[in-house]
Amino acid sequence: MRNQKTAWLSIVTLAAAGLAANTTQAAQDDESAVRQAAAQFYVALNALFTGDVKPMTEVWSHAADVTYMGPGGGFQVGWKRVLANWQTQAARKLGGTVKPAKMQVTVGRDIALTHNFEEGENTNAENGRPQKVFIRATNVFRKENGKWKMIGHHTDLLPYLQE
Repeated sequence: MRNQKTAWLSIVTLAAAGLAANTTQAAQDDESAVRQAAAQFYVALNALFTGDVKPMTEVWSHAADVTYMGPGGGFQVGWKRVLANWQTQAARKLGGTVKPAKMQVTVGRDIALTHNFEEGENTNAENGRPQKVFIRATNVFRKENGKWKMIGHHTDLLPYLQE
């Protein structure tokens, strides 16, 4: 009887260890996928500065609950309004590049956040001169059909972009 209990205890312990290992691997896989989704957002953002809005449409969820509060101000809710804002920004063709720095990633089962700085340079919409960018950003992602899609973007304001 004692050997049987020991055997069952060993089996349960091994099963728990296997479950923990699978859970840890899944969490690492999700963090990697969120980092990749965030990287794709910044590729799309830099394409937007050239006037190309298409990559942005691939990064974002097209749901009614997405939100955008960018460096130009305002608060857009819903994919149609968010897309309209991106189209307006693309038309400005601000040029330059913006990259994330010091990114912190938090991943849940279906929701993930990134907090980082956005650093780079754009054209000042008021005077046409290069303008440094250094702002804080929070990005929110949701897992939709197995893929991490952006559902929220919030940054500090940039006075030269405010309308």
